[in-house]
Amino acid sequence: MKNVKVIVGLIFVALILIILSQGLYIVDETQQVIITRFGKYVTTVDDAGLHFKTPFLQQANYFEKRWLEWDGAATQIPTREKKFITVDTYARWRISDPLLFFQRLRDETVAQTRLDDILEGETRNAIPKYYLIEIVRSTNRHFLEIAGKDVEDTRDVDQSEFKIEIGREKITAEILENASKAIDEYGIELVDYQIKRINYIEEVRRSVYERMITERQKIAERYRSEGQGMSEEILGDKDRELLIIQSNAEREAEIIMGEGDAEATSIYARAYQQNPGFYAFWQTLETFKMTMDSDTWLLISTDGDFYKFFKTIQ
Repeated sequence: MKNVKVIVGLIFVALILIILSQGLYIVDETQQVIITRFGKYVTTVDDAGLHFKTPFLQQANYFEKRWLEWDGAATQIPTREKKFITVDTYARWRISDPLLFFQRLRDETVAQTRLDDILEGETRNAIPKYYLIEIVRSTNRHFLEIAGKDVEDTRDVDQSEFKIEIGREKITAEILENASKAIDEYGIELVDYQIKRINYIEEVRRSVYERMITERQKIAERYRSEGQGMSEEILGDKDRELLIIQSNAEREAEIIMGEGDAEATSIYARAYQQNPGFYAFWQTLETFKMTMDSDTWLLISTDGDFYKFFKTIQ
């Protein structure tokens, strides 16, 4: 009998726990809850804490309060000038009306699909209305200031090609406004929409790269030509300065040599005046030295000047 009472007591406690587990639910600070009874709406709970519902009859449906991320797929879209580009976008959204969201979409997975349809659709509607430069740029700042180039390079860039009237910010704002109107009926609020990345499709990108290479080669060739001209100018100045230096050096050398010859002539003249006979003898010996060597045979007349000094040696 005792065992029966214990078993009955345990069953009763278990039933109480089951009832409590079905009747109590916790709402986190980041969540909001829709309470339904047999699929029909009962109430909305967004206060954090422990709450109670009718066990087995009511169900708690949890939804996020926080801002959620939508990351769109990269999509090929033509611009107004028929240039095909790949546009990659993202947005931020939240559940602003949980009841409407629950009634229309039920959960976040379905909501992401609906956001794909609306945001990508509005992107496809907006991009073809504008030129590529409008989608890329947000202001009319000087293009080369953004690129960080020298002012000299402006001669290679036509700045009028980069002027915009609308700009990227206004285009994204337009898409956000149109998408917000379309998504509002699902209890969703869009707070931000941005173009994450823009690029040409592969075929167009190759032709753009080839054009960029051609333009850079043209600029490089011009720089090489200018550099060659400057090089020729520098070499010409160098040759001219070298000729001037050589001419001055030769003139100074001639002056020095002339002065040396004059000094030598003066020395010879003074020596001759001191002893004319010895000077004549010495000059004769110098002449012998310059005209004869060990293999030279010399035939001279007894009347010649070379022989007169030998005649005096007796």
